[in-house]
Amino acid sequence: MDTVLALLKDEMEAVEEQIKKNLSSDVQLVGQVGEYILSSGGKRFRPMLLLLAARLCHYQGEKHIELAGVVEFIHTATLLHDDVVDSADLRRGSRSANSVWGNQASVLVGDFLFARSFSVMVGSESFKILRILSDTTTQLAEGEILQLLNTCDLDVDEQRYLQVVRNKTAILIAAACQVGGVLAGVDEQRELALREFGLEIGIAFQLMDDALDYVADEAEFGKERGHDLYEGKMTLPLICAFSQASAAEREEVARIVDAKELSKEDLDSVCELIQRKNGIDYTRQKAAERIELAKRQLDLFPDCDARRALYALADYVVSRNK
Repeated sequence: MDTVLALLKDEMEAVEEQIKKNLSSDVQLVGQVGEYILSSGGKRFRPMLLLLAARLCHYQGEKHIELAGVVEFIHTATLLHDDVVDSADLRRGSRSANSVWGNQASVLVGDFLFARSFSVMVGSESFKILRILSDTTTQLAEGEILQLLNTCDLDVDEQRYLQVVRNKTAILIAAACQVGGVLAGVDEQRELALREFGLEIGIAFQLMDDALDYVADEAEFGKERGHDLYEGKMTLPLICAFSQASAAEREEVARIVDAKELSKEDLDSVCELIQRKNGIDYTRQKAAERIELAKRQLDLFPDCDARRALYALADYVVSRNK
């Protein structure tokens, strides 16, 4: 990650300036809430991917800076809305925006970020990029709705889970990579290869996130352990364990998932079942497989600093602990 950051130092500084510029508003609360969450420790993973994809395709211009800021705005808007839906108290180790300013402010500032994103997109003067990112925001919303429909549903299998992951997380990462190629005017084969690269690492990213939810240290991970279970989310570690559980174990999991409150004892019981059934290892293995699939997509491109940096970001996804 340090190597990637060094490679993109000047461009990422320009992205930060663009973010501050686009966050400006006559309404003071917009800037307060937006700056709070945008400066709360995010690694700017999606902007980095867009910048690297553009560099890989030899893009010459400045629009990649604006669009890198756009994908971060879209991502941040979804975080603001997600924390309201999930009643989250923590985000990246700090109090979530909704716990500081309330749900109404968080939703409305999220709406502002979405709206500002589209204003900047129009400035790209590319109908194709506007279509990609507008379609992406639609799919993000669909992913959140699908996840809501799956809440506390123990019949959710791996296929249904992956459909949510694709729409809720991976699709924006895929779009970031694809936009970098579109800016540079690459052919359709390379454009789709970049999109597939982003899609695979996006799925891996969420798989790792869902594994860490059960095993990561709260201080490092930035949210409470077992928050997905508290929210009734059927993620792959639990899906894997539940599919192998005995009738008695399934009955116990059903009781815990349906309970109004999640006790420490119940959380420990589910975590122990997941570990015993290798749910964490299985999830990490699936994430690693996705990363290998992603790397193969870049075979179309010659070896260079940008391709090596994209490999490094892919490897970071499966090695992170927060």
